[in-house]
Amino acid sequence: MTADPTRAILIDGKAFAAGLVERVAAASARLEAAHGVKPGLAVVIVGEDPASQVYVRNKGETTQRAGMRSDTHRLAVTTSQADLLALITDLNADAGIHGILVQLPLPGHIDASAVLDAIDPDKDVDGFHVVNAGRLAVGLAGLVPCTPLGCLMLLKAELGDLSGLNAVIVGRSNIVGKPMAQLLLAESCTVTVAHSRTRDLPALCRTADILVAAVGRPEMVRGDWIRPGATVIDVGINRVPSRDPVKAAEGKTRLVGDVAFAEASEIAGRITPVPGGVGPMTIACLLANTYTAACRSVGVTPDALDA
Repeated sequence: MTADPTRAILIDGKAFAAGLVERVAAASARLEAAHGVKPGLAVVIVGEDPASQVYVRNKGETTQRAGMRSDTHRLAVTTSQADLLALITDLNADAGIHGILVQLPLPGHIDASAVLDAIDPDKDVDGFHVVNAGRLAVGLAGLVPCTPLGCLMLLKAELGDLSGLNAVIVGRSNIVGKPMAQLLLAESCTVTVAHSRTRDLPALCRTADILVAAVGRPEMVRGDWIRPGATVIDVGINRVPSRDPVKAAEGKTRLVGDVAFAEASEIAGRITPVPGGVGPMTIACLLANTYTAACRSVGVTPDALDA
């Protein structure tokens, strides 16, 4: 099929993620064969949040497909903070576990910051620990948050050398916006982080060769905010009512990103869809981080996992 020259090229995150999982599986098998180390990931979930249960199940299944050890700890919603911290202490000490992930959100009686800070930074495969944030900021080796790491992999696969490009990130969260900025700075991009108080945000976005939308507002970034030919990475995953009035009345929803996709795809050069863009990369990069942590635990340099 001939590509439509008037529309952006779709960046297929689902396909890239599948390839990344295969590369992680192969690299993990080599690590185990050469050094007797099988990468292990422990996921901890507290309570019965339905979305979290789905995420945790998907993570476990993908980890097993990659040939890694997969441990899931399902705790009651009434679990105390002290008991959760005791479990994390045990996992920190378990030599067969190289990555620890505590599924958020946690019940209201548990201090999420205290829990995340208790994880050994070298096993913090979510990359949320302040030590890993500091390592990223000063250019030291650490574990990088999975979603921005996945965004960077997609960008490099599509564009190659990113040096000198103007990047605008809409959103300044510790989970995506700030680490994304650090990663792009390390690639020698010129980076601007925009937020709720940015003046004339549309005009700023139009300066971007790379536009990363990670603000959590459905379809906020409009087509006329985009520079013609720019690469747009849409991190947002938002549920909105179905377009069909009958289905909407029944409570049916659809997924949209932070970018108005139909408009943006007529202006951008490349764009990630929602779903099927950044989302699948998050779990794949979680496995990549677990593999990296396992390598570092025995002083081995991880294999390159880029496509």
